[in-house]
Amino acid sequence: MMSNKEQAAAIAERYTVPNNHAASNYFAALSELVQQRKTAEGEKDKASWQAEIDAVYTLLEDEILTNTSLPVSKVKFGTSGWRGTLGKDIFIVSVATVTCAILNLYKEGTENPKIFSALGNLNSTAMQQRGCVVGFDNRFGGELLALAVINVLAANNIKVFYAGESTTGALSASVLQRQAAFSINLTPSHNPMQYGGFKFNAADAGPAAAILTDTITSTAKQYLAAGTNPYMQEAINLQTPLAKLTGIIKEDALTSWQQLVLQNENQHGIVYRQLLEDLATRKELVVCVDAVHGASRGYISRLLGDPPPERLLLLRDTPDPTFDGIAPEPSSANMQLVLATLKAQQAPLKIGAIIDPDGDRIRFTDGDIEISMNQFGAMAYHFVHEVKQKTGMVAKTVATSNLANGIATKLGEEVFEPRVGFKEFKPVMGKALVFFEESDGISIIGHTPEKDAFIGLILAIDMVLTLGISLGQYLRQIEDTFGYYYPDRDGIAVSQSGQQLLETLQQLEKYQRNKEIIIGGYPKRIEQVIDIDGRKMIFEDGSWIMIRPSGTEPKVRFYVEARDAQETALLTKSAHSMLAEIGLLP
Repeated sequence: MMSNKEQAAAIAERYTVPNNHAASNYFAALSELVQQRKTAEGEKDKASWQAEIDAVYTLLEDEILTNTSLPVSKVKFGTSGWRGTLGKDIFIVSVATVTCAILNLYKEGTENPKIFSALGNLNSTAMQQRGCVVGFDNRFGGELLALAVINVLAANNIKVFYAGESTTGALSASVLQRQAAFSINLTPSHNPMQYGGFKFNAADAGPAAAILTDTITSTAKQYLAAGTNPYMQEAINLQTPLAKLTGIIKEDALTSWQQLVLQNENQHGIVYRQLLEDLATRKELVVCVDAVHGASRGYISRLLGDPPPERLLLLRDTPDPTFDGIAPEPSSANMQLVLATLKAQQAPLKIGAIIDPDGDRIRFTDGDIEISMNQFGAMAYHFVHEVKQKTGMVAKTVATSNLANGIATKLGEEVFEPRVGFKEFKPVMGKALVFFEESDGISIIGHTPEKDAFIGLILAIDMVLTLGISLGQYLRQIEDTFGYYYPDRDGIAVSQSGQQLLETLQQLEKYQRNKEIIIGGYPKRIEQVIDIDGRKMIFEDGSWIMIRPSGTEPKVRFYVEARDAQETALLTKSAHSMLAEIGLLP
């Protein structure tokens, strides 16, 4: 039997080429090493495998620092920023170059009124004075990449609010509280360990408008191809330490987040200080949060007023950029650890939550049932409207459950239903009480225009403490009044991409209004088709199937919703059949 060293050497031989980063697949090696660490017996054995993981990360760090090639995958901003493989796409030079493309936006804005407006009517001088908030999540190399960004900003005389490892929602709050011109967050959100990412928010603190990200993309490609640009002369050292740079201000992003919630209490009705006092004294409630090793792990206790450890159970709260080999998203599979932990608790009221690495997605459980954002977003709207006594519309993406539609209709309120992507809510910011999407993102009126797991957690605690019932009981009350909806979603990896994938998906256009589809052996007639984002086919009974290309990964996503619990799986099967019919599934 091979020793650990011999096994590690075999893995290295398969995936790494000495002195050749381009030919090495460091994350394939890391995946195997992480699995060895997971199955190791005893701390000494685990430490041995951790040393091998660290050795591969040393090689990856050198690639991040020294790569001067073009990114393997072209720079592209999707529904929520630019994402790519660490070392191959996301590295010091590429990140610095994209930062330079952002700075050029403010120059272009002087000649393009639409860009100027999307930037918050700021020119280059105003942008320099108001500055940029910079942070990163727990990904490997995050601090190095942030340093490259900061060096570019400092060299161009731009004030920097440095938040360090932070969540997306907290950074968004910092932009608002500091009245900064923009923020840069080095994160690929919920993507697996091999990904790095870059999020840019303008002065409104929300995801950048398409005109901005499209312009950044085209400018960055030009700059990368040229190998130089006006904002990053050769004299700039992208690794100059923070201590040697001027104009750097330390930012406590959570403090900014708390200030924002406190000052807008009249808009959303959350009495944050009172909530923390209630949480401290109401011993019938236990909260369990799985941070999945992400950036939220250092914030949760302070966010909730530092409750005693028996009242706040933190899971996976140690730093681990490998996420122990899992895809770190709020999913049913990843929720199992929270469920198991809560089952061992005797408290009558329980809230469990799982938060993704950059803290912009959250999913819930009450210890008995799982509650996705499809349900929780509708619950939040009902709570703010009916319990907090605020009036206004609800906003949800087209791929999200129609439970919120049912609530709004009976309450006599409007529904705003755009394509997928939080930036699509911009037209109703300040009007919609709650805006959310099925992929576990939520925010509320008076808060950030960016999705934020922390406001979701605070809402859940407020619901349970105010109503004195579990989240599941509250959901059942709402469903008994407004109807039952049974959503599900999935995604499949595909080999096609870009225009080729779009052309293949166009074959779904044959599923027109009045066409019948056999589901579970019975025909269903399509009553309505919504094609603002992929294709959503709504049947006579209100059930539906939606298929769209992912904006962040090489996948096709599909969403279904039944009005009968038994039919959800049948709709999913039909979605698979549709994709197989057009050649995207075997």
